[in-house]
Parts: sequence; structure tokens; C-alpha cells
Amino acid sequence: MKNGKNGWITRGLALLLFLLACAGCGLSGGGGENFPYEPDTPAPAPHDGVFVSEHGTMRFGGDGERVTVDFDEELAAWCGLPAGEQEGTYVFLSGDLPPHGSMPVRYDVAHELELTVGGQRAVIQLGIAAEDGRTATSGLDMVTPERIPLLFSGEHFFSVVFQKEE
Repeated sequence: MKNGKNGWITRGLALLLFLLACAGCGLSGGGGENFPYEPDTPAPAPHDGVFVSEHGTMRFGGDGERVTVDFDEELAAWCGLPAGEQEGTYVFLSGDLPPHGSMPVRYDVAHELELTVGGQRAVIQLGIAAEDGRTATSGLDMVTPERIPLLFSGEHFFSVVFQKEE
């Protein structure tokens, strides 16, 4: 083996960093019986109802597949989707997991949201930007039954948080 002892140390450190990163996900408090996420627990019920933000709405029918979005011009441009009311589909994704990429997952562990509306598809990161816009939090427990935070980055991070309308 060419790498010898140094190769094992490098791989061991990489594994340790990965495990520490996983352990740090989802430390914020959640709500309901499925939060924080625990393996082998029932998946939470699909989103149902209207979720509102300062840039539009998303209406979920509770089937885990269909959504009606109504985004203003600004949010539509950030997402790369058409503005106005559009019927479409959605799926929550894991984020890039080599070697297979993003895979469908339950929303309490999702890192991305895939929206397909008006014949266009967008994959949007999920998370909450810090007030200074320099950092953001993503990972477990970002999406809840009452909240869907979309995370964007440009010069700085910023979030558009959709809250369930009561």
C-alpha cells in the first residue's frame, strides 16, 4: 500500500469529521413525535394546507406529490421557475450523496426541495440564513410541519421562509 500509515490517518480523520458533522445536524428543537428525526420512526404526514412567505405561497394537498405555487417575480427568478400561480409537483431530497446524488427522503431530513412547475424543474436548498448573511444552517429538522425555509446564496445567504397559514 503506497499511502501506508498516513493514508489510514487521513481516512480516519475524514471519517471523524464526517461523523462530527452528522452529530451536529438537527440540534434545534422540533415539534411533534417525529422530531428530531430518529431512524425507524414513522415518516411525518405530508404537508397539507397553505404556506405563506413575503414572496408568495405554496398550497399542498396532503398527498405528498402535488403543489400549487404562486411566486412573485423575484422569488420565481431566484428559483428559475415561472412567476404566478402554477400547478406542479414536489419532492424533498437528501442533497448530494455520492455516488448516486440526491435521493427522495422524508422532509424532516431533507436538504433540498425539488419543484417542477410550468414544465420547469428547480432544486432549491433548504435552510436558514444567519442575520449577517455570511453563514446558514441546514440539515435535519429545518423543514417542519409548519415551516419550509428555502435557502439561496449569491453575494450572501438569504432565506425565504414559508410558514403554514392557520
